[in-house]
Amino acid sequence: MAISNDIRRQLILLAGSRRTRTNVFSAARPTHWEPTNVRRPDSGEAFTPDNAWTFVAELLEGGVDVETITLDKPLGRTGYVIICDGWSGEKIYIKLQLVSGKVVGRSFHVSTEWGPR
Repeated sequence: MAISNDIRRQLILLAGSRRTRTNVFSAARPTHWEPTNVRRPDSGEAFTPDNAWTFVAELLEGGVDVETITLDKPLGRTGYVIICDGWSGEKIYIKLQLVSGKVVGRSFHVSTEWGPR
């Protein structure tokens, strides 16, 4: 299911500011946010934490397809998944969640499976 323009705008706005984005791990909201282990599709260099978020915002601004999923943790909450091209045929798996005026980076890693997980 495609996301609304309102959700897309929220994700772009929140991802663009250090004050409104996080990827902190917790048992209730686990993350697999590893941008330094992912190579940028344009250069092959590793992402930094900041430019990973910039990349996410740019993808969203560019109209990338975003799939809505139902999360297991926390059960029943909504997640937003982007699967995009990475370096040299790799795929980058990105999962986001909106929580109380912030965007939580739940996943940012190379994916061997090209569907949501």
